[in-house]
Amino acid sequence: MKFFIDTANIEEIKEAQSFGVLDGVTTNPSLMSRENIKGEKNIIEHYRKICLEVDGDVSAEVISTDLDGIINEGELLSKLDNKIVVKVPMIKNGIKAIKHFSSKNIKTNCTLIFSSGQALIAAKAGATYVSPFIGRLDDISIDGLNIISEIRKIYDNYNINTQILAASIRSPMHIINCAKIGSDVITSPLTSIVKLFHHPLTDIGLKKFLDDHYSVNKK
Repeated sequence: MKFFIDTANIEEIKEAQSFGVLDGVTTNPSLMSRENIKGEKNIIEHYRKICLEVDGDVSAEVISTDLDGIINEGELLSKLDNKIVVKVPMIKNGIKAIKHFSSKNIKTNCTLIFSSGQALIAAKAGATYVSPFIGRLDDISIDGLNIISEIRKIYDNYNINTQILAASIRSPMHIINCAKIGSDVITSPLTSIVKLFHHPLTDIGLKKFLDDHYSVNKK
């Protein structure tokens, strides 16, 4: 399973990259706003900076919702770097745009997926990735992991190559459970990735090893 980090913060991306396990980055307008990145020129430049920090795919989201606008934005973004994946919302014009991008060999990420039907349509249009938002489904008392299982089954039934990119990750257990049920990718805040490193027994065990070492080697 691939690990993407969901952020527009360069320092977080650098830290995640330093672990040697990072496969890509996802961003969105909210994450850009959180970093106070404003204006088309600054946003474009920020995407370039992100691409310099990672080896894998970088999802860059369009703002337009009309077909021509999505296509124009997406083609502009795709020219920034071959790592760019054009992130398109799950709307009718988004699906039309994904079909267009697919014909041009432009990678796409269909975002705001909340049902297996949406994921099937996006795959039919040629999406490289689909992003089901499991945490937001959990928020309204719907099992977010179930959608991952449904999409996995449908894609496997028909040998669909579109990758399932589990988004809206809220905890390390979300990551583990997505791995168990066959998500191709997760995109997560840095905090959830870092928490995978930790276990109280690891801390206790390391402390004992070091204490024993120092006790027999002290002068």
